Amino acid sequence: MRTKQDLGAAIKRHRRAALVVNAHSRWGRHLYERACSLLVAAGFDLIGRYPVEQPAELESVLAAAADLGPDLLVAGGGDGTLSAAARLLAHRDIALGLLPLGTTNNFARTVGVPLDLADAVAVLSDGKVVDVDLGLAGDIPFTNHVGVGLSADIMLRTPPRLKRVTGRGAYPLTALALLARQRPLRATIRTGGAEHTFVTHQLYVANGGFHAGRPITADADADDRLLVAYPVGGPTRRGLLRDTLRNATSGHRRTLREEPFIAVGELWLETDQPARVEVDGELRGRTPLRIGLAANALRVMAPADTIDR
Repeated sequence: MRTKQDLGAAIKRHRRAALVVNAHSRWGRHLYERACSLLVAAGFDLIGRYPVEQPAELESVLAAAADLGPDLLVAGGGDGTLSAAARLLAHRDIALGLLPLGTTNNFARTVGVPLDLADAVAVLSDGKVVDVDLGLAGDIPFTNHVGVGLSADIMLRTPPRLKRVTGRGAYPLTALALLARQRPLRATIRTGGAEHTFVTHQLYVANGGFHAGRPITADADADDRLLVAYPVGGPTRRGLLRDTLRNATSGHRRTLREEPFIAVGELWLETDQPARVEVDGELRGRTPLRIGLAANALRVMAPADTIDR
């Protein structure tokens, strides 16, 4: 496999790219043609271009695009789309290019890719190849987070139309509708010789630096060999609402050394009763679950001034 520097040089020299856009993402269908035009104007040779109309076909279309042998596979969509592309490209000699066309765009924010489409294409043209960690929920790679509790029900119940109309506000609106009948769970995290137990409506294990479009802490990212586990609120609904607001407004000022964050490389998560698990917004089984890391597993195009560990 080529070094990151050699892969980056090949992208700049040959400009061989394939484009896959999830037309069901918030802005995918609307911006697909403009994305093609911007990439061609930037000098890219699009050896394959695919607007995906059926979500069930996304993974197979991504695989077909990778089989064309591009140096750069550009994926346009939300976090679910980018997570699917990351799973496909893990440990492969192809860089992932990000076009953030979704609702919260957590992975793009973590990597530092601008949300404006033209600026994101400029990163593909002028940026550099870096490698970032992927989380592992069991054997499923993920870019952003694992959620247990209310978030899994939110992913199951949030109407797609509401996401298109209100953006990331769709999730708290759905949460408020579900909260009246939500029971808290007792979650236990075991790591090394330590054990942490929380009674909460919601628990996350994050790999990246953003959740719901907001920073988790000032020092969390996807290139630090750490997972960040944290509950949101305690056993009461009021506590959940209070901590949700606190996280949204103060994440950029907090650090991983503060409570309730647990920063580790691997953990075992179990709950008092089997609970649904969502992985990057997709339902993926139930607890108990081992969550680990694949260090530097994914090569991605990032801004030229990105610090690459």
